[in-house]
Amino acid sequence: MFDICVVGGGMVGSALAIGLGQLGLKVAVIEPNMPQAFNPSQQPDMRVSAISLTSGKLMSDLGAWTNIEAMRLCPYARLSVWDSPRCRTDFNSADLGQPYLGHIIENRIVQLGLHQTMCNFSNIELFTNQEASVEQSSAISKVQLSGGQCLEAKLLVGADGAQSKVRDAANIGVQGWQYTQQALGIKIKTNEPQQDITWQQFTPHGPMAYLPLFDGYGSLVWYQSVDQIAFLKSLSKAKLKQQIQEHFPSDLVDFEILGVANFSLTRMHANHYYKGNTVLIGDAAHTINPLAGQGVNLGFKDVAVLLEIIQKQLTQMTSDELFLNTSTWLKDYETLRRKDNLMMMSAMDALYATFSNSHLPLKFLRNLGLKLANSSGPLKKQAMKYAVGLN
Repeated sequence: MFDICVVGGGMVGSALAIGLGQLGLKVAVIEPNMPQAFNPSQQPDMRVSAISLTSGKLMSDLGAWTNIEAMRLCPYARLSVWDSPRCRTDFNSADLGQPYLGHIIENRIVQLGLHQTMCNFSNIELFTNQEASVEQSSAISKVQLSGGQCLEAKLLVGADGAQSKVRDAANIGVQGWQYTQQALGIKIKTNEPQQDITWQQFTPHGPMAYLPLFDGYGSLVWYQSVDQIAFLKSLSKAKLKQQIQEHFPSDLVDFEILGVANFSLTRMHANHYYKGNTVLIGDAAHTINPLAGQGVNLGFKDVAVLLEIIQKQLTQMTSDELFLNTSTWLKDYETLRRKDNLMMMSAMDALYATFSNSHLPLKFLRNLGLKLANSSGPLKKQAMKYAVGLN
């Protein structure tokens, strides 16, 4: 019998498992798709995340950050956003008294670093390369593994992504939609040293962004219609580079294309974050427009709040008592996280709608807003703090 079973050993699920292990709870983690082992000669992966200062601190507190640093990451100290070159907002970590604003890291590297830390806990058991099916009951959850083993847990955590089987098994509905655009991710190798700036230009057709990676590698993100994405993917690397050079801003340095992949853009919000003895975290509870790179950081905030609540409960009761009436403290988790997640989701939608058009009055207002943001010290600093997770 496990205290808690975490279905999904990705970045968010693994972080939660380690925190629960630190609290002395007996934890099972199920991860059907283990990440490829790290080799320094590997090119960067397609899927990367902008890890905020707050998320980095969480992983440091969990003991995983040193493992991640030992592999590879790219700190960035500057962030720029603009509509037209004359209406540009530039953020610098020095304005916050910080060495950097965050890190761009491959998702697999974060997951591997967390898994290395997880292995240090005798009270965490990792079940790999097996699918899980869930049987719900009023007190105990049963998780049947495809390898034949059946696990029992007092609390079940769905950390298994946007298509969560745990969420479906708990009969928790969702609301949301798929955006009409997609994002084309383009892996590149620049002919410059590693950069410390990430930037994003808004156009009527959607944003175009650059994320720096280690050793001069980088990632471009190009929002476009589904048909245009299909056209771009069909081009040879030489012709795609020509399209990029014609459309991307001049801030982009010379580069070569290594690979491309397209991603659907979806907003999804679970109607509830918990039901009975099941609780959802990360993408199982919410997915967001990746415009500002906040998706995984919201998941890490879920982890931090849930751990804080459980830790507080354990100062007042035993671990056995903790699971007798989970609804009392899971309600606190949902109240705290649902409001924050919904606010961020709505803010990203508003930003997306405001900038992705050529309506002249709106264009004037957004350009004015960017100018004011760049010239207003307190407002700019407050926006920067929120973006990097210091608020």
